[in-house]
Amino acid sequence: MQSAAIRAEGLTKRYGETTAVDSLSFTLPRGATWGLLGGNGAGKTTTIAMLLGLLVPSAGRVSVLGHDMARDRFAALARMNFSSPYVALPHRLTVAENLRVYAHLYGVRGSEARIAELARALQLEEILDRPAGQLSAGQKTRVALAKALVNRPELLLLDEPTASLDPDTGDWVRSWLENYRAESGCAILLASHNMAEVERLCGHVLMMKRGRLVDQGSPDELVSRFGRDNLEDVFLDIARDRRVEA
Repeated sequence: MQSAAIRAEGLTKRYGETTAVDSLSFTLPRGATWGLLGGNGAGKTTTIAMLLGLLVPSAGRVSVLGHDMARDRFAALARMNFSSPYVALPHRLTVAENLRVYAHLYGVRGSEARIAELARALQLEEILDRPAGQLSAGQKTRVALAKALVNRPELLLLDEPTASLDPDTGDWVRSWLENYRAESGCAILLASHNMAEVERLCGHVLMMKRGRLVDQGSPDELVSRFGRDNLEDVFLDIARDRRVEA
């Protein structure tokens, strides 16, 4: 599907007798922001790892931006990127040095100009020469975003992008992501435990539990279907097997 940023068909990952992801199928359109939700152990991180080509599926297939990840993943990887506050950049390298390394890995032309552009946009100019290990949580998040955007990705995978941030910095990051998606047309798949964040950013939500896709729809559709006031209550209903729908 040329209009699909991600197309997963029966995506499955097993570790011996344990099934981490079980027959997951979905299609993320280009230019859309979708949420990937579920409790700890639901299979979100494993799913993202398979989408990135870091894990080989036990069954099923996935294509990213029209590229089959089993046969042509490097072509897809050049057009996508990933950000997580749980993946630390080398602490001894400065912010600028880290960004140069990733720009080189992605073959970014005019990398110094691109780094300068991101530094201005993400308010990093004053910390470019600071070692990554000496940054605050908010600064690390902005640097991680700069790393994820260095190659102007058409698909952005985000794992808890505002975790550990204060409300002001978190709101700043969410606003920046909204503007970036609107201006670039980039598709975003967002894994988050912040339901207010998901309601704000995502037009569609995939709800996972024990490795399976158990429900999906827009935040408003899910809230209405479960007869709840907000997405957090829907999340709790699914997590606690309260499946009585409105």
